[in-house]
Amino acid sequence: MLAEIITIGDEILIGQIVDTNSAWMGKELNTIGISVKQITSVSDNAEHIIQALNEAQKRVDIILITGGLGPTKDDITKLTLSKYFNMPLRRDQATLQHVTEIFARLNRPMIDVNIKQADVPDGCTVIQNKNGTAPCMWFEVNGKIIVSMPGVPFEMMYLMEEEILPRLKKAFTLPFIVHKTILTSGLGESFLAQQIEDIEDSLPSHIKLAYLPKLGQVRLRLSATGNNETSLKADVDVYAQQIIQRINSYVVIDEDVALEKAILDKMKAKNLTLSTAESCTGGYIAHLITQHAGSSAVFAGGAVAYSYDLKESILGVKHQTLTEFGAVSGQTVKEMAQGAITHFKTDYSIAVSGIAGPDGGMPGKPVGTVWIAIASKDEVVAKLFTFSNKRIQNIERSATAALTMLLNLLKQDS
Repeated sequence: MLAEIITIGDEILIGQIVDTNSAWMGKELNTIGISVKQITSVSDNAEHIIQALNEAQKRVDIILITGGLGPTKDDITKLTLSKYFNMPLRRDQATLQHVTEIFARLNRPMIDVNIKQADVPDGCTVIQNKNGTAPCMWFEVNGKIIVSMPGVPFEMMYLMEEEILPRLKKAFTLPFIVHKTILTSGLGESFLAQQIEDIEDSLPSHIKLAYLPKLGQVRLRLSATGNNETSLKADVDVYAQQIIQRINSYVVIDEDVALEKAILDKMKAKNLTLSTAESCTGGYIAHLITQHAGSSAVFAGGAVAYSYDLKESILGVKHQTLTEFGAVSGQTVKEMAQGAITHFKTDYSIAVSGIAGPDGGMPGKPVGTVWIAIASKDEVVAKLFTFSNKRIQNIERSATAALTMLLNLLKQDS
């Protein structure tokens, strides 16, 4: 069963907001056996909306629309759908009562544009939006289901979870879609593909393998479609284990979680603690770690030390080391890592120093030069990396490389 998502709003097309709705909806649809064929974003323009609807109906059976249902003149989705389906607007009394209660609760007067929120195309099924004033509208035309929802994320999510997904499950006999994700780090996409080429070629027709690269990491996702969920899971597990055995040294975890989350879970299970000493990454590694709930059980804290003075006073780096070898050197990052272990009293530490760019390069140390050290109470290892001249990419690559080095040391110590 195929669906298409249409997001409406000039704010999406000019980059004023990021379309997170489509990603969330695609994931939720997939869990009930509906595959998203296409995601389309269009402006607040009736002609563009109609064209998108016409094209979507040629491709899919389910069309989910978000956006353009507000009370102001730039929100034209409802009027456009009224004309498109040749359904004149009628005032839905249940929606009017709901909107009236909202404004009474807020002790605010209702004006004409608020009252018009209760106007809906005569012929659609109205689904009450308990979190807002714009109702959800469900159309069934020519064997197709078209649903128009508000673009406000929490309103859309509630409607999808409580109303739309259950209705779609009742409307169709849907297959099962089973996924298995293997997170790898330290080997590029093309090299991974070469390593497991024969396994990929042996996959049965109902199982597909996707490569999802991300600066220093690759997620391998096996997806199986069919009518027997138990059988699908068993089939996917067989091929997942073949892949894991083949590339075991690069496998982080066989779950769809972030690299740093996998490391946190591994360290938490062993009651290990971690600290960071960052220069060129500016606290980005600490941010990645602390965005996960429960990170405080592992992460004690860290330092963002750019200057020589802070490297010396906070992390205990020797002045002679800095003057002789420079801030971007193996000697310095080793002392940064050891200093973090000592001062923050943790089992492990990460230290990074480099030239993120776009300027700051020098002879022998071009932009993209990054030294990373990982320390435990017993040892410290340092490695030189040469990345690109793109600042943000260099920061992200440095973080991935540092976390991968930490993971490798944890594996070694276990």
